[in-house]
Amino acid sequence: MAQIPNLDNAPLNLTSLRDQSQKELLNILKNEHGVELREYFVYFVPRRAVVCEKILEEENFHHLLTIEEYPLYVLPVDEDVLSFELDLAYKEGQVDGDTSSLWHIAKAIHKLEFSFGLIPNVRAKGKASVRVADILNRMQVEEPVNTSDMGMPEINTLILIDREVDMITPMLTQLTYEGLLDEFLHVNNGSVELDASIMGVQQQEGKKIKVPLNSSIFMRPGYLMIYSIYLLKCGFLLSFLGTLIYWMWADFYLVTNCSRRFGTSTLKLLASVLRQKATSMKQDYTEMTTTNQSVSELKDFVKKLNSLPEITRHINLAQHLSTFTSKPSFLGRLDMEHTIVEAQSYDVCFEYIEEMIHKQEPLINVLRLLILFSITNSGLPKKNFDYLRREFLHSYGFEHMATLNNLEKAGLFKKQETKSNWFTIKRALQLVVEDADTSNPNDIAYVFSGYAPLSIRLVQQAVRSGWRPIEEILKLLPGPHSETKRVSTLIFSGNIFSGC
Repeated sequence: MAQIPNLDNAPLNLTSLRDQSQKELLNILKNEHGVELREYFVYFVPRRAVVCEKILEEENFHHLLTIEEYPLYVLPVDEDVLSFELDLAYKEGQVDGDTSSLWHIAKAIHKLEFSFGLIPNVRAKGKASVRVADILNRMQVEEPVNTSDMGMPEINTLILIDREVDMITPMLTQLTYEGLLDEFLHVNNGSVELDASIMGVQQQEGKKIKVPLNSSIFMRPGYLMIYSIYLLKCGFLLSFLGTLIYWMWADFYLVTNCSRRFGTSTLKLLASVLRQKATSMKQDYTEMTTTNQSVSELKDFVKKLNSLPEITRHINLAQHLSTFTSKPSFLGRLDMEHTIVEAQSYDVCFEYIEEMIHKQEPLINVLRLLILFSITNSGLPKKNFDYLRREFLHSYGFEHMATLNNLEKAGLFKKQETKSNWFTIKRALQLVVEDADTSNPNDIAYVFSGYAPLSIRLVQQAVRSGWRPIEEILKLLPGPHSETKRVSTLIFSGNIFSGC
């Protein structure tokens, strides 16, 4: 949620007006009103909100403001990733019943089509995704994209998937290098914040510093820098690789960079990469001191020295991560995650979660495992559901009753009403891969050390042969699905004709 700054330095720039932010803005305007003549500008991103304007009008501030809107629907996060930055969209849609974000999503995609051409194939899975596809089609009728001047569209397929279709993946522990950094240090805007002493900055000991994660040493061939999925924490995913992939209502993120086999093996692989880099530099230094080097060769060596701070940065980060990944509680939780995903021993899983609650382990760890257990079993039997709910409130406090109610409303932690289809889905889509090769991966299952994300399997199927071959499996997953072909619209003298 955006925080409203003070007005010491006008103009006032807002990124969001929601709940508390509205109240803060009103308080600021009340305090400043009458002190001196000021000019106020309020910009809504991406479009004006009638509810917010109504509040300003009721408080008699509307006439003091110049209200505009800035149609910014997506922000570039990487070369092939655009984020909607709708961090509350999942809660708004699943708990509050507010689906206004769906219009924003459709509008953003439609605006992209004006640059890249009409996307001819749209495949959607989930209630919200099918609705976005419908809105997108209506927008094409009302404001058509004419591709006659663009030639062939640059994006062949749009895949829309509701987050609720695959809530398994974000509940599992991220086992890639950057994924582990996010698990323990929380990546924010491409950087992590931690004590300066961890990074070897002794003169600032006790202070927090931001450490950027962008690095050139992993971006060169031969260094196992494999980009596979992006599940963005604060919004959605648009990945342009011939196919446009859109993740609806994503709530966690992971970037698969160099990884594999539990946290310890991930760090071992990272150490191997750093060791290769350092060894290469040492060899270059030996050659430079023992042989006559040309000016050009010396220049190349100096360029390599620029990567030394990056190597040191990642060594410090990896060393700090190892203090978390070596803990028995972390490794035990990973084992239990795999046990739950593989649908083994219900009683063992139940007792493990019960013990976590009684030990009052970190709340987020308990909730993630509880949700994972509930989803894979299509809910818990009433007796077990009521027991875990009661024990949870006794351990963590009754102020979390609203949390459990919201989880139940979203279908994440609920009573079992039907038999679980997870085993059938898991087997049909090959979600569990035995002996996944984590050193030279040839399957997406390496990301979670043997578990292939359900959403990625759906994307693979949609790209290869569409929804039809797995239609029966899709019916076992939440929400409807659709598959449509779209054609460009040509307008002549007020008449609409369909053409290729």
